[in-house]
Amino acid sequence: VEFEVGFFESILRRSPRYTRVIEILGGLYTEQGRIADGLRMDRRLVRLQPSNPTAHYNLACSLALSRRRTDALRVLRRAVQLGYRDVDWMLQDPDLEELKEHKGFQALISEIDPQS
Repeated sequence: VEFEVGFFESILRRSPRYTRVIEILGGLYTEQGRIADGLRMDRRLVRLQPSNPTAHYNLACSLALSRRRTDALRVLRRAVQLGYRDVDWMLQDPDLEELKEHKGFQALISEIDPQS
């Protein structure tokens, strides 16, 4: 992972708006436990792609991992408004563990899939 991080960081230095690299780095940082760096990449991606539901979903995950529940729920709701609908993954995603008992999360899941 260390090699990959260095590799993608070097690409990003040359191409700071390369959204696929920003997305990959966000995931790698999170995998390494570098939550603040992952959050920084996710915010950057949302600024570059404000209508991308997956970018918002990933930002919500980073916010949840940072224990910022209110912000995470707000951004997760935005991801859903933009079209994110993978309820099965939302219920399994360990990054959202911080939210799963929150009534706002449960209400959002019910809005997307009343059968849940």
